[in-house]
Amino acid sequence: MYNNTMKFILKNFLITILVAFVLIIPILSFAQNGTNPPTQGNGTNPPAQSNVSVTINNPIPSITTVDGFIKTILIGVIKIGLPIVALAIIYSGFLFVSARGKPEALKKAKDALLYSVIGAAILLGAWAIAQLISDTVLKLG
Repeated sequence: MYNNTMKFILKNFLITILVAFVLIIPILSFAQNGTNPPTQGNGTNPPAQSNVSVTINNPIPSITTVDGFIKTILIGVIKIGLPIVALAIIYSGFLFVSARGKPEALKKAKDALLYSVIGAAILLGAWAIAQLISDTVLKLG
């Protein structure tokens, strides 16, 4: 009983710390440094204006549009996803070979093949839909 309670408390504590860091670190990283806050006016003098300008540099200079960004992301997902699909199909073939006629093992192999094919269809379907939307938007604008 004590051991399970301690594990539960430790797990919740670690999750709380992780969430706190995920929420606090971005705030700290966007904090301004080296500037004094503007002073408050006293009725006759207006508050001082701050001349801080913020520029955001494009980390991928070859991509200048949202369309190009989405295409780049999808191409990356397809380059990673298709080998994974191929490995999943090979794995399901291995399951078929190792089933040796056992009905429950054959069902597992069939399910693995079905899910691999469904994953490939979703991957390629997402790319096709994105291409269709992209081409339609480019023709409209």
